Amino acid sequence: MKTEVKKWLTFDGALFLRKIGLKKGQTIVEFGCGEGHYTIPAAKAVGKKGKVYAVDNDKEVLNALGRRAEEENIDTIEVKRQLKIGIGDNFADAVLLYDVIHLVSNRDKLYKEIYRILKPGGLLSVYPKHYMADDAGWGLKDISLDDVIEEIEKVKFHFERRFFKTLMHDDYYDKGYILNFRR
Repeated sequence: MKTEVKKWLTFDGALFLRKIGLKKGQTIVEFGCGEGHYTIPAAKAVGKKGKVYAVDNDKEVLNALGRRAEEENIDTIEVKRQLKIGIGDNFADAVLLYDVIHLVSNRDKLYKEIYRILKPGGLLSVYPKHYMADDAGWGLKDISLDDVIEEIEKVKFHFERRFFKTLMHDDYYDKGYILNFRR
């Protein structure tokens, strides 16, 4: 494992997630979790009394995440392979959408599902990598950060705050904007 990823998974990631609003004991959902660069730190941030649901379409990355969680002795992560994750309304304290919305063809549908599962006052935290001014590509290449905020607000979310932070992108540290919304 790369040194930067190990450092992120061991310490920096959980610290980062606490700074953006995750707390001990919370229930978190991460859509597009990949191999767990945010899932593992989220599990550490919410602790043994918390729970993290990791959702991704890719079975291989979910298997890798499961192995990584075992290696880390983390048993508070549940993996799912579908957008409708089979949990009830008003279930989660926070949802993470980190470096994934550029891959989603129907973001409105995703935002509505997130709104449904978030508790009133729950946190939606978005890392919109690949928007117009940041390594533009895929589904966000023609939209600005303000456009991302506007499309999420259309689904009744309330924009709370914008952060510019050092974070993990793929397997290296990068700087980027985090957008926090409340249901």
